[in-house]
Amino acid sequence: MNYKGFVIIVAAVALIVAFASAYTIDETEQVVVTQFGRIVGDPVIKPGLHFKVPFVQNVNYFPNNLLEWDGDPGQIPTLEKTYIWVDTFARWKIVDPVKFFQTVNNVFTGMGRLDDIIDPATRNMITSHKLIETVRTSNRVIDKMEAIEDDSGGDNADILTIETGRSKIVAGILKQAKPKLAKFGIELVDVQIKRINYVEAVRQSVYGRMVAERKQKAEKYRSEGTGEAQKILGSKERDLKEITSEAYKEAQKIKGRGDAEATKIFAEAYSRDSDFYTFIKTLEIYNTSLGKNSSLVLSTDSDFLKYLKGYSK
Repeated sequence: MNYKGFVIIVAAVALIVAFASAYTIDETEQVVVTQFGRIVGDPVIKPGLHFKVPFVQNVNYFPNNLLEWDGDPGQIPTLEKTYIWVDTFARWKIVDPVKFFQTVNNVFTGMGRLDDIIDPATRNMITSHKLIETVRTSNRVIDKMEAIEDDSGGDNADILTIETGRSKIVAGILKQAKPKLAKFGIELVDVQIKRINYVEAVRQSVYGRMVAERKQKAEKYRSEGTGEAQKILGSKERDLKEITSEAYKEAQKIKGRGDAEATKIFAEAYSRDSDFYTFIKTLEIYNTSLGKNSSLVLSTDSDFLKYLKGYSK
């Protein structure tokens, strides 16, 4: 082997060793270096390029940012034995990678530890309080339709008060679970209740009662509306009668004045020339009573025909 070939081989080996000994860390990672399964040195948390003993030491990466835990919904009884579904979630992080590596080794197993600790803590807090405590945080005034049932099955929105509240319950879950996770190198940052719902049997009963109450309220509104409509119709009829009465009264006054005026005119006309007035009125009677199909049987000396006979007094 010539010198040039030897140099190439040495350079290739050096390059392989350099690649095997170098590793990088970004801002979301932290590293525990092990040698034959034993931890070597302190955890590496500073981002950048780092080195290890090649082929002998191994690099174990762990997340250095907040991680999400989403628990499975569980059926839990409240203090008044009302069964509900409770769905929780949490945020956690690995604060001691050495302890985490020694106890749970990986994130998947860490999730299992969170299940084993957060779920019992949630169950303990829920079973120790009434349903309304897990739902509400304050004693603000609520509508009757938002009322939560007590163990007797009746609405008690007017008498229930909040002593603990949901915010303190989730704080209690966090307080119970956090120390138990610390021994795994895990810091539990926050726990929250995502959703609370009745179990199916109770939910159907609650929905049925809500529908019945809504129908009752609708009937109340309809009856009130019907009563108000009758009041309006009554007022309308009364107003119409008042208007009609006033109009009839005014019409009678006008008619009376007209009749009086006509009588006055007729009297004046008659007083001026009674014969002419009698002649005109008789002709009007002829016009209205004598038609082509009219038949009259009168004596020859009847006054009714005096103008037809050319008779005059």
